[in-house]
Amino acid sequence: MSQRNSVLNDRHRQLGSLLDGDTWNGMPIPWRYASDPHAEVIATRTRAALYDVSALNIVKVSGPDAEAVIDRLVAIDVTRLKPGTARLGAEVDERGALVDDIMIIRDAADRFRISHGSGATPRTLAALAEGRQVQVQADRDLHILSLQGPLSLDVLAPHAAAKLADLPYFRHVETTLFGRPVTIGRGGYSGERGYEVYCAAKDAVMLWDLILEAGHPHGVIPASWTALDLTRVEGALLFFPYDMPEGDTTPWEVNMDWAVDLDKKADYIGKAAVLAAKGRERVKQAGLLVHHHAAMDPGAKVFDEAGQEVGVVTSSSYSRLLMQSLAMVHLKPAQTAIGTRLRVANGSKPAEALVVRTPFYDPLRQRTHPDKQR
Repeated sequence: MSQRNSVLNDRHRQLGSLLDGDTWNGMPIPWRYASDPHAEVIATRTRAALYDVSALNIVKVSGPDAEAVIDRLVAIDVTRLKPGTARLGAEVDERGALVDDIMIIRDAADRFRISHGSGATPRTLAALAEGRQVQVQADRDLHILSLQGPLSLDVLAPHAAAKLADLPYFRHVETTLFGRPVTIGRGGYSGERGYEVYCAAKDAVMLWDLILEAGHPHGVIPASWTALDLTRVEGALLFFPYDMPEGDTTPWEVNMDWAVDLDKKADYIGKAAVLAAKGRERVKQAGLLVHHHAAMDPGAKVFDEAGQEVGVVTSSSYSRLLMQSLAMVHLKPAQTAIGTRLRVANGSKPAEALVVRTPFYDPLRQRTHPDKQR
């Protein structure tokens, strides 16, 4: 993949990022600023913080066959999506194994955007589009500014033409922000109320500056990708492929039942295999609180009290907010009951751990879904 660059790179450098770490989706990203990422998490949880997530891949899919092509790509029923809505869906291969993070965004009857990670989507989509009346084009100009936190609405609403207070979760609207044309979607990767501003590259720097200026009285700050990773682990949000280490992980093994529509009539890649895999899980995603002062290493093995290997750490963090070492893990299904005592082999002495309910932060997800009955 050819290298991309965010037009916000100068802003990231001014904030202390060297932009010299690993790229993601071909784009250098601000893993760290001069500020403390744990302080950035606190800002996200108590006020709001602004992230540059332009490294996400956005693909425009349009034309008379757009719906049919995308419906073959994912396990959700795309025909049910209404314009202005979006859904995460399982994208699997012929084995029923997950092959990418993917969100389907419907803008009109024949116009979609696909937001995806670093997996198989581009080549699979190209193959499905061959010979069909559909145009598939990666949007290399688009930039995405993600304002996450409980005060995000207070910051953006006075400057948006649309009434953002009425925008439900996973809905989006074409509007203007500070007078510039944008699409604003309600969502994010933090486990907080948040909004993602999709804009043209030529407007991204101006919008970044104006959002931070408008947010300054509210204590809003820019935040790095390290902070974003800390918040997503607290929220037990999956990251492909790191939380699918087996290489052939099925949706059922990472609790993604919601990403497969069992009543979908139309065929899609891997349909027979993924449906046959339901109820035959080899592992299950779970969460551990670890009695340790630091984060566990991804890949660290997990053992039961008898010393038998029962799982592996997929993602982890030490949350200063919760004052806990958190681990997202794959465990044998029999070991996933809440309260199960385990050990993580991280370093010379195994650390005691306890299976707990996830997400670790806001377990009822009321921050992102405040109106949902529990």
